[in-house]
Amino acid sequence: MQEQHLFEYAVIRVVPRVEREEFLNIGIILFCTSRNFLELKYELDTERFRIFTEGMDTGIFEDNLHAFQRICKGGTAAGPIGLLPARERFRWITATRSSILQTSKAHSGFCTDAAAALDRLMQQLVY
Repeated sequence: MQEQHLFEYAVIRVVPRVEREEFLNIGIILFCTSRNFLELKYELDTERFRIFTEGMDTGIFEDNLHAFQRICKGGTAAGPIGLLPARERFRWITATRSSILQTSKAHSGFCTDAAAALDRLMQQLVY
């Protein structure tokens, strides 16, 4: 039997009107300590996004999502946060925010392959 690894994940959401608390799931961020895995995937379905956000520009969201991806990869390209250990970068991205780009609370699970778990969660919660 393959070894199971504990992972944590959060759903990335677009919240166009924070006061209404309505959101659209657009991605997943997954962190697995034992595999040194911190990765984010997202999908901005332009038609669905346009209807939900009433014409907001996707560029703002994509810029922020690209910044999150740089933070996941780590290093100087992500600024000071990119120099933190992976666990702290995951916590920074998943910190509670009152903004138009938010994450759910962190959830946990077990997997044998973190990348496959990320793909499965995208299928279940985003697509």
